[in-house]
Amino acid sequence: MPSLRTPTRRELRSDLVLAGVMFIGAVLSAALSSIAEVYGEDQAELWTALVYAVFVTVPLAGRRRWPGIVAVITALAYFTAVTIRVPEIYVGNIAMFVSLYTVGAWMNDRRRALIVRVGIIVGMFIWLVITMYRDAIAEADKADVAAGAFSPYVAFMLIQIMLNILYFGGAYYFGERSWHAAQEREVLEQRTIELEREREVTAAQAVALDRVRIARELHDVVAHHVSVMGVQAGAARMVLDQDPEHSKRILTGIEGSARDAIHELRQLLETLRTPGGDPSAVSGRAGTTDAGSTVTLEDIAVLAGASTEAGLPTAFAVVGDPVPVPTLVAVNLYRIAQESLTNARRHAGEGATADVRVRYDEQGVELEVVNTGRSVTQFRPGLGQLGMRERAAASGGTLEVTPRPQGGLRVRARVPLPGRAALRTAPEESAPERSATR
Repeated sequence: MPSLRTPTRRELRSDLVLAGVMFIGAVLSAALSSIAEVYGEDQAELWTALVYAVFVTVPLAGRRRWPGIVAVITALAYFTAVTIRVPEIYVGNIAMFVSLYTVGAWMNDRRRALIVRVGIIVGMFIWLVITMYRDAIAEADKADVAAGAFSPYVAFMLIQIMLNILYFGGAYYFGERSWHAAQEREVLEQRTIELEREREVTAAQAVALDRVRIARELHDVVAHHVSVMGVQAGAARMVLDQDPEHSKRILTGIEGSARDAIHELRQLLETLRTPGGDPSAVSGRAGTTDAGSTVTLEDIAVLAGASTEAGLPTAFAVVGDPVPVPTLVAVNLYRIAQESLTNARRHAGEGATADVRVRYDEQGVELEVVNTGRSVTQFRPGLGQLGMRERAAASGGTLEVTPRPQGGLRVRARVPLPGRAALRTAPEESAPERSATR
């Protein structure tokens, strides 16, 4: 439903100026028309033109506020003035056109706007037919009228009809165009406001997503290394008196873990401080140029070795033929393995072990981390598992975290690789061509 069109203060002031200019023009036109005797001996007194100027121009000051009333008053004044031959026709014609145009452009009740305009136009044509009939009777005794169908009088009347059709048709058409243009402009303005709101919401969502990525990255970096250092520190404390050499090796591992943590935190901060940095660099570092800031699936073997040194014996195996995977997928799977092993060290208990497998098949790549240890009776997902699920989803894959009946957890992350099947079939399809060229 179209909204109401309301004039502004500036538009209302412009209507006052228009009414004043039209009134001055009507007075001048009346004086000149009276001197020129446009109606000959039948024209009315000059004072009637002054009264007519008031009724036909002053209402224009409120044409946007009360378009229907102004149009009716203007039309009645115009028809009366022409009927009694008031010596002013030019400014009245302009005022009549403006009032009809305003009804079409500013009257919010479109049904009433149609009725007002059609009523005025039909009344005008009825009045024109009556005037033509009266003049035809008055001229019936003249020989040039009876001479043929296209006498000068008939030709003049046809010109009057065509001019009136163009006059009233133009007022009607341009009024409608102005109304529809205003409605379309309002729709565009509303759409612009909605787009601006959507842009603000999108910007807020982007900020929220960045905060989530930063929180996830900090959790993965800090939780892993601090957990390793905590386990190693506990082990060093237990064997400090019995085996000082072993304690030194453990302390060396703690020192290395601290360096690794500081190194990764520095890389993360450099990524965040880079002007115009790719947001994906926070979650996957795919946009960084530092080679040291990315990891691959092969680095999971190093991760398993570090887990073994930290007190959780961890086996690592690769099943299938390794293929290149996107950097973002590799980093996310690496982080999932890192978080899984961290959780195992923290919750599995003494004597626990872990098994990490990376499987490649025709559909994609799968990471599975299985650990033994305490039975999980109450499964309560935390921030670590939330981060793993977000990483799996960001890579287009899925994540399953299930307790094992015999104790421990099983974490399985699977990421489809659409181009994997093509990589496997391409050599088979090209083999006949190579043999043919030989």
